[in-house]
Amino acid sequence: MRANPLALLPLLLFLALFIGSGVYYQSQNVDFAFYQISAPVAILPAIVLALLLGRGELNKRLETFIQGVGDSNIITMCLIYLLAGAFASVAKAVGGVDATVNFGLSIIPSELVLPGLFVITAFIATAMGTSMGTIAAMAPIALGLTEVSDLSLPLCIGAVVGGAMFGDNLSIISDTTIAATRSQGCEMRDKFRMNFKIAMPAAMITLIWLYLQGSDAVISQATDYELIKVLPYLAVLTLALAGVNVLLVLFTGIVMAGVIGLGNLPDYTVAQWSKDIYSGYTGMQEIMILSLFIGGLGALMKAQGGLEFLARAIERLTSRGKESTASTRSGEIGISAAVALTNACTANNTVSIIICGGLAKDIAERNNVDAKRSACLLDIFSCVVQGLLPYGAQVLLAGSIAGLSPLVVIGNIHYSWLLGVVAVGTIVFGARGRKAEGAVAVN
Repeated sequence: MRANPLALLPLLLFLALFIGSGVYYQSQNVDFAFYQISAPVAILPAIVLALLLGRGELNKRLETFIQGVGDSNIITMCLIYLLAGAFASVAKAVGGVDATVNFGLSIIPSELVLPGLFVITAFIATAMGTSMGTIAAMAPIALGLTEVSDLSLPLCIGAVVGGAMFGDNLSIISDTTIAATRSQGCEMRDKFRMNFKIAMPAAMITLIWLYLQGSDAVISQATDYELIKVLPYLAVLTLALAGVNVLLVLFTGIVMAGVIGLGNLPDYTVAQWSKDIYSGYTGMQEIMILSLFIGGLGALMKAQGGLEFLARAIERLTSRGKESTASTRSGEIGISAAVALTNACTANNTVSIIICGGLAKDIAERNNVDAKRSACLLDIFSCVVQGLLPYGAQVLLAGSIAGLSPLVVIGNIHYSWLLGVVAVGTIVFGARGRKAEGAVAVN
């Protein structure tokens, strides 16, 4: 495939319109600045530009776009959006969120609520192997928590997304872990151990920061709760931990919440249940449309050689010497940059690992980068970027549930920022130590 840097222009145009307009309206003190020009509208000129930049018949270019829209990963995300919105809407309507928040506050000390939110989310995501399902279950609880306390909503939502990305990155059943280890040819347990050494310092710093931010929180604790209304969330979490498919988990939650509402609320009817489900659907309309368009735009950029340009540029930068520490470091930088930039273009961490897997393995072999280290970097930097993309699925889902701008959300995902910093630090300062370890092992 030919490499074409111009194929990346549509993504830059989208970011300029989406972020630029928000910054402009913010400078004008306009309320809801980043909602004045919504992302699904801002991406339309980018799609038009991508179609114009393509070669061949227009129908062929449109077909490529439509295939990207209909990609199985994109459709799965959209189904999760719908069911997550419906579950959040029904659970809130029947009192499930308030009951769950009060239940949590009754067993967790107030000064540990924020760190506890991160830990619980991280545990669930590690067990589920998916950040999307975890955010769908935990974001409404974080939202309810802010309604009974003076805790910052962006901070609570950031803790949830951060915990979800922690689990997605480390889980042995996560798509990203499986893709990274298979593409690099290493054992999952070896990658996990190396990954854990990088993720844990970032998580510990995050917990300390969250504790400092929430230790003086004033919580108007209403500890009265009906345990039956907590059951939908307990069921969702239990099924998730058992490894049940996330779509089935969320559907079960919708059914349970509705049945509990019908049985315990005298004014709750089947008609109202239906309205609540549909209300949840409509609340996810914006991110569904954007995700579909992002899928199509990504397919056009890939077909036109944008991702190939990135791959070749990075390969040229890392094609020097094989023995020096500098070469090992440049190889690690190349692997990290390749998956990060690809993820920024595709807005899908699993897809970006699959696309970059072969390139990363080649870079690793030429630059003396251990396979488990290569797999670790692929997974970490894909998750770091995915957790900080204002048009990424995780941020969009959390922002929609909480009613927050994606840029506000990413500014509060402290774990993802810290994970990136720690990982970069291991590249800058750790290459020499790993080379020495390897030399000792050979001797």
